[in-house]
Amino acid sequence: MAYLLMFVTLLHLITLAILFIATMEKSWWVWDGMENSDLWYNCRFDNFTGTWLCASSKETEWLQAVQVLMVLSLVFSSVSFLVFLGQLFTMSKGGLFYFTGLCQVFAGLTVFSAAFIYTLHNKEILQDSRELTSGHFGYCFILAWVCVPSLLCSGVIYIHLRKKE
Repeated sequence: MAYLLMFVTLLHLITLAILFIATMEKSWWVWDGMENSDLWYNCRFDNFTGTWLCASSKETEWLQAVQVLMVLSLVFSSVSFLVFLGQLFTMSKGGLFYFTGLCQVFAGLTVFSAAFIYTLHNKEILQDSRELTSGHFGYCFILAWVCVPSLLCSGVIYIHLRKKE
């Protein structure tokens, strides 16, 4: 049981870190490695200065929906971890971690919704950017999709996990 508890805790922390990186980093859409777009900025690499020059992304309804859903998933997952720690020390023997599991499942569903919206509406989200056919999805977009099954699995594990001590 101790190994399962350590595994779930580690899975939760890794997923939370990946989710934070997917939300905050600059690579949801990439053009030739010299220009990219994320949920907050459009950036271009300047060869002369060797730095990234970034400007705020144009706010569209779809981009705002993706931003809100990704931040909401971070909130759900963070609250889930804090509640788990609280329940771990205060819950009576034999109790189940329902609230923790539900928060994780909601975090997984919000990430799924955000990534799905970005997949379907990337033309509207990146409308003022370069031609989309010369670009591709970046690693942060892939990390968001990786978080979906991780969050859902850890949520299901939390729901079935009993406090044994």
